[in-house]
Amino acid sequence: MIYAFIRGHMGEFHVETMCRVLKVSRTAYYRWLIRPVSQHRAQDEIIKEQIMKIYQQSRKTYGSPRIHRKLDKQGIHCGRKRVERLMREAGIQAIQKRKFRVTTDSNHNLPVAENILNRNFDAGAPNMLWATDITYVNTDEGWLYLATVMDLYSRKIVGYSLQPYITRELVIEAMKMAINNRHPGRGLIAHSDRGSQYASYDYQRLLWQNGIICSMSRKGNCWDNSPAESFFKTLKTELVYHRRYKMRAEAKLEIFEYIEVFYNRFRLHSAIGYETPEEFEKSYEKQRKSA
Repeated sequence: MIYAFIRGHMGEFHVETMCRVLKVSRTAYYRWLIRPVSQHRAQDEIIKEQIMKIYQQSRKTYGSPRIHRKLDKQGIHCGRKRVERLMREAGIQAIQKRKFRVTTDSNHNLPVAENILNRNFDAGAPNMLWATDITYVNTDEGWLYLATVMDLYSRKIVGYSLQPYITRELVIEAMKMAINNRHPGRGLIAHSDRGSQYASYDYQRLLWQNGIICSMSRKGNCWDNSPAESFFKTLKTELVYHRRYKMRAEAKLEIFEYIEVFYNRFRLHSAIGYETPEEFEKSYEKQRKSA
């Protein structure tokens, strides 16, 4: 530490006085002054610079596992412990999670579907298993509700809707968007909780018209739909909790950009081998065409 300080403030010290304090000869001092930085330390600085770039690109959301994977994808091969050390030196860490509460109400007299999914979240291909759910975002204008549809194969958000009221139209619009974007074949399973929006006649008719099989979680069991719940936790941790939205339109714009630009196309997902949903689906298409 003292050497680093001296190197940066040479003009402020008389060489003879400094050598006497440090108990070294003038020759040894000048030799030390011009010596190159070690190769390992030079590599550290290069890696640290790239770590900072990745951290900023991730909107300060990546911890050492994702930064380590991103470095590896860029051809920078180093140990996870080294990444952790360099992040500590740079004073950076991933944004921390906060507690999340569920919004939907399953206390109704509408028919509910069997839990066909039964926590089997691994799909062999796109458009086999979808998970859908609802959350809320606070704005100065009032609540803004978000319904999403996730393809469980890639964890990609394939449909969503943002509205000021938590009605059946909210989930219908999200599902319509997913259907129009993906054009799934008959037999797709769409899983949700038992909320009245998903049990409504209009939503169920939409599924039936498109040959989609409905699956619903057991009452009060959030683990039956954990991938959808996990997405909402991620969204709020990485975006919503760090904003104060004056208007719903402002929140809509930022959530749209987060889903379409960042989450689907940039963010690395541990559930799919630290790839982005877009990359993961492209890899599937490439393998399918070459088979």
